[in-house]
Amino acid sequence: MAVDARETAEARGVLLAAPDRPDFHLTVVDYVVRQYPPPGTEVPPGAVVTVWFDFGDGEGGGGAGVREPRFPHPPTGGLYRELDEPGDPFEVLR
Repeated sequence: MAVDARETAEARGVLLAAPDRPDFHLTVVDYVVRQYPPPGTEVPPGAVVTVWFDFGDGEGGGGAGVREPRFPHPPTGGLYRELDEPGDPFEVLR
């Protein structure tokens, strides 16, 4: 949230800029959707971190949530036959 972002930035000694929120100092409940430099990047004290609260054009924001790839991918080709367990007492005779 905006309040958490400001508190965290202040605790880390960096400044925040929000180009899509001119009233950023008054914003209380709004979620950061993007930041630059990215999270985890080391920045010197006093550096400016830019945060955005709205998605830009073509960046989504449809409310469907994050879509991550599903792994593992299904195998290519046809179906595979299940093999019998070795030493199965009820082995199927063919």
